[in-house]
Amino acid sequence: MAAYTKTSPYYKTKYLADGSLGYFKIRSVPAEDTDIVYTIEPQYENRPDLLAFDLYGTAKLWWVFAQRNMDIIKDPIFDFTAGTKIFLPKNSNLKRYLGL
Repeated sequence: MAAYTKTSPYYKTKYLADGSLGYFKIRSVPAEDTDIVYTIEPQYENRPDLLAFDLYGTAKLWWVFAQRNMDIIKDPIFDFTAGTKIFLPKNSNLKRYLGL
């Protein structure tokens, strides 16, 4: 049975008695007054992993953008298009939410 790290979207999802993964438990990325409104640039189109690396130092936090912008991003890859305005959590706030 694998253990998911704190950077994983599956970190809070529990394993069942038979060793299988249970229902996905969404990790909340709450809105804050300090969130930054960001317009996705062409070099990040369909690449939330690249933006996560540039902002947070790890590509593993790509899923944060979809969780923070659930009303804007339905598909975390193909809705990540140039010109789309999204909210970005500050690095310090994100570390606090995720327990990093």
